[in-house]
This record gives sequence, structure tokens and C-alpha cells, in this order.
Amino acid sequence: MNFPVGSRQLHPEPNFNYQLNRTALWGGGDWDELADAAGCIAVAADWERELLALGDKALAEQRIENAIAYFRMAEFFMFDDNPEKLNVYRKSRELFYKFNKSVFESGEIRREKVPYTTGYLLVWIALPKGGTIVKDTILIHGGNDSYIEEFFNIVRYLAGKGYAVYLFEGPGQGEMLREQGIKFTHEWHLPVKAVLDHYNLNDVTIIGISLGGVLAPRAAAHEKRIRRVVGFSILPDLFNIILSKQGYMIQKMARFLITLKQKWLMNFIMKIKMKNDPMIHWFISHALYAYDTKMPYDMLRKASKFQIKNIGHLIDQDFLLIGAQEDHFIPVALYKDEIDALPNVRSLTYRLFTEREDAGTHCCAGNIKLVLDFIEDWIKSVKGR
Repeated sequence: MNFPVGSRQLHPEPNFNYQLNRTALWGGGDWDELADAAGCIAVAADWERELLALGDKALAEQRIENAIAYFRMAEFFMFDDNPEKLNVYRKSRELFYKFNKSVFESGEIRREKVPYTTGYLLVWIALPKGGTIVKDTILIHGGNDSYIEEFFNIVRYLAGKGYAVYLFEGPGQGEMLREQGIKFTHEWHLPVKAVLDHYNLNDVTIIGISLGGVLAPRAAAHEKRIRRVVGFSILPDLFNIILSKQGYMIQKMARFLITLKQKWLMNFIMKIKMKNDPMIHWFISHALYAYDTKMPYDMLRKASKFQIKNIGHLIDQDFLLIGAQEDHFIPVALYKDEIDALPNVRSLTYRLFTEREDAGTHCCAGNIKLVLDFIEDWIKSVKGR
């Protein structure tokens, strides 16, 4: 598989810069076009306008892979009450499956639906070619804002190396959120159990990416058919990470207000922050929808349930924790909080990827092949003991 390597400084705002790089590295966008668009982006509405324009241009020129990337990531920063958001999502998805039609029609990747509560989990299955000994069964899922289609090359790469790969979108993600309206849950063992039961899977390695770095361990705490856990992001407590960029006093005050259940005052403060910071405005607005809450106070209360501190003692599997040195979302110092929350793991490996390896940004986006190869070596090591 062709995995792009490296990242570029395209925008002064860290999240816009990361998402522009993500569009090129994981989506198939063109670096030069994205660099030109970056200069016109200051707020989410600018991003929507510029990425949609890039998508229309690429589509008109029959550069389908570029168009998929631009429409997908245009939708990313569209607010959830935008009536065009779902149409843009569907356009990107439809182009993706047409462009990669041969992969799905050949059976290289099977696309199936697993019943779950009132809807279904979308699952991709990729098995090694006939006659190949299966090295391991890997269950993969993303995080807060992932799209299953972003992991296309990852699935093909791992299957090509002899792994049986099951990739799924759960509550709050991708199609499940947008088409079915099923929101996030911290009880991640429930969708994981549905997949394991449906396919009768045992002795599984689970890989949770981004917010999946807390979801996968939470599933492993309750589901012992998972034998190996990869937290592909340091994420001991989502509440702490949401507040980590706000300064010590804001963090302390927010925790104090949540403890005292000062709902009105907390909402007032967060609304001021949203008014003054476009990125906070976008993040909180999306989180209110994805986490099925009405006000910032309720969202933060729900976010506090996405942690491993209260269930870490139940995790007794082999555990690989992956960090990124320059992660703009997650302070790398939180690795100690996570390790301290895992007193009973069978083994623990911590690997910090760096800028020198082109893997220092969130989810090590600039060198994903390096990370996948390290994960494979780790699986071989713990299974070989």
C-alpha cells in the first residue's frame, strides 16, 4: 500500500492545520490545492466553502480520489444543523464506493451490517487470501470524528500481511450517527460484543484510534474475548482532554462547577468561550449533537464517563499504548495518568512516536505505516510468549 509520509505547515491554527494534513495523508487530497485553500480559511464556514469548491473542481476534472477527500472533509466542519451536511456526506461516500467498486465486488473487503439496538453497525471484513495462515484477528474502530472510509488502506495493508481484519463504525460515528441518529455511548463493550457475537470471534486484538484510545480499553475491561488492546492515542479521561488547552484556572473552575452541579454558570462560561473562539464553537456544537446533549454542562458531564480510570483495574490483557509527541489534542504528559490507571494488565508497552519519524502528530498521521508495522511486531511478541 502507498502510505504518504510527512506533514506540512499549512495553517497557523493547529486544528485547521492538522485537518488539512489529514485530508492529504488519510484522504487522498492534493497538498498544493490544500495549501492554496488554507490562506482563505479562518472559521468553519470558510473551511466548508473552500473544501466544497475544491471538491466541485476535482469532480469536474474527473479527479475522483481528490473529490472524495474534499467532500468528506468539507462535511467534517459543517455544523450538524446545516441541511446540506448529510447530502455532502452521502456524495463523498457514494463516490468512494464507486471509485473502489472492484475491491468490494471482488470480496477483498466485504461490507456488512450487524444488528445493534434499533439499527445496525457497519462492518468491513478483510481476510487473508486463500491458503494464508491467519496471524491474528484484529478488530478496529475509530474515534470522535472518524469515517470508516478513511481506514481503507489500513484494512487492506493488514489483510495483505495475513491478518483477519474487522473494522466497524459504532454509535456516534460515521453512518451510524448521520443516517441512523444513534449517538455516542461510553459503554463501548456493547457494540464490540455485538460484532464478536455475530462473527463468533475469540482471541482478538482490538485497536481503538483517537477517541478509540479510551473506547477500546473500556470494551476490553468487560469483554475478555479481547486478549490484546491497542490504545492508539493516550486518552485516560476525555473530560480532562477537552479542558487541557484552557489553562489551569479554567480547568480547576470547570471541575469545581461540575462537582457542585452549577449548570447555569457552567453553560454561561462555555457560551462565552464559544463566542470568542471559533474552534471551541465548532467542537462544542458538534459534541452536543454527537453525545446527545442539549447544553455544554450536560456534554461535559457525559464526557466524564469516557475514561479508563474507573475501570482500568479490570483490564488484564496485554496493552499497547501509542502516543504522539506533538499531538495538538492530547498533552503527551497524560501517558502517566493512563499507565497508573492500568495496575493489572498482563503486560504494558508504551511507544511515543516523534516528529523525527514523521509520526508526531495526532494519530501519528504522517507515518501510519511505521505505526502499523510496530503494532504487528508487538502482536507477534506478545503472542509468541
